[in-house]
Amino acid sequence: MKFTLVSTGLLLSSALLLNACSTPNQVAQHITTDALIEQVAEGEYQGMYRNIYRLPLGKRQYPASCDGDCYPAHPAVICEAPGQNCQYAGPKQAPALNTDFTVHWLGHASFLIHTPDGQQLLFDPVFGQFDWPINWAQHLVGIIKRPYTPTLSPAQLAATDAVLYSHLHYDHFSHASIRQIGTSPTYYLPLGMANYMPKGGYNVIEQAWYSQSPLGELKVHLVPAHHFNSRKLFNDDNRAMWGGWLLEHNGKTLFFAGDTGYSEHFKDIQQRYGDIDICLIPIASYHSDKEQNWYRYVHTTPEDALIAASDLGCKVMIPWGYGNASWQMGDLSSHSPLLRLLHMQQQLDSQVPLLILNEGDSVKL
Repeated sequence: MKFTLVSTGLLLSSALLLNACSTPNQVAQHITTDALIEQVAEGEYQGMYRNIYRLPLGKRQYPASCDGDCYPAHPAVICEAPGQNCQYAGPKQAPALNTDFTVHWLGHASFLIHTPDGQQLLFDPVFGQFDWPINWAQHLVGIIKRPYTPTLSPAQLAATDAVLYSHLHYDHFSHASIRQIGTSPTYYLPLGMANYMPKGGYNVIEQAWYSQSPLGELKVHLVPAHHFNSRKLFNDDNRAMWGGWLLEHNGKTLFFAGDTGYSEHFKDIQQRYGDIDICLIPIASYHSDKEQNWYRYVHTTPEDALIAASDLGCKVMIPWGYGNASWQMGDLSSHSPLLRLLHMQQQLDSQVPLLILNEGDSVKL
C-alpha cells in the first residue's frame, strides 16, 4: 500500500509539472515607430538578423590595439598565481552621479540592479554551469567549467520585478536559471528570443533596437550590439535579435552592453540618448593572440571597451566578463582582461572613470 501511495504521488507531481510546462507563455512585442530592425531581405539567409556595421573579416580597423606586454602585474590586483584567482584591492570610487541605481555584480555578465523607483532587475542571470546540452558536453570533451557560480537566495529571487536577457548564448541565457527565477517577473528579450523561452506561463516582452517599454517609472530601451545569436547546433543562427539594454529614469541612464564587438553603434547610442551615466561594458573573451579574427569582431578587448565608453560619454564604466567565476573563454587567465584594462587605461590616457568590482560587490551610484 505504501508503494501505491508513493507512486500515485509521483504520478500526480509529474502530471502537475507537465501541465505547468505546457502552459503557454504570454508574449507581447513593443516595436515603436523609430525602431531599427536589420534583417536579410532575400536569398538563403532571408529573415536573419544582422549587425548595423558590417565589414568582411580582416577589414575592420580598430582605434587602438595593445602591443608588447599587455598584461603587466598591477599592485591593486592581488593574485594567487600570475593573473589567476585574483581580487582587486584598489580604490572603488566613482563620481557623485546621484542616479539612485544600485549595481550588484554577480559574476561574468550577470547583474542585479536596484532602480530608483524601488524595483529589482536582473541582467543576463546565469546562476550555474551551461544549460543542456553544453553541460553534458563538458564531461565528454572537457569544455571549461565555471570554477564556482553566483547564487541568490529564494527571497532575493522572489523580489525580482524584471529579467532582461541580451542574447541566446549559453553563458548569457539559461533555462535552468529562468525556471529558478519563476514566472512572477516580466522577461524582456530582443525580437525572436521568446521562441527560445521555456514554456510555463512566463510573461515576455520582445523589443526591437531603439524600441522602449515602460517598467514602473523606468523606460526600458533595447539598443544595438555588434554580435550574433544562436542556440541550437543547426539552422537557428541569427533567427533572433541580440542587443544591449538602456534603463532611463528621470534623465539618468544605466547601460548594459551585452556581448558586443566594437563598432560605430556606440556613437549612435550616445547621439540618441546623450552621455550615459553608468556603463556596464565587457572586457573579456577576445582571444588575445588572434585579435584581427572573427572573435574580436564580436567581442571587445579592454582597449575597445575603453574607447566604446568614451564614445558613449560614460560618466563611469564598470567592466565585466573577467573574474574568478568567469568561464575564462578566450582569455589567458581569470584576470588577464583586468590587467590589460588597467595597462591600456594608462597607454591611452583614458579619461573615462573606472569603477572596478570583484564578483559579489555592490555599489550605489
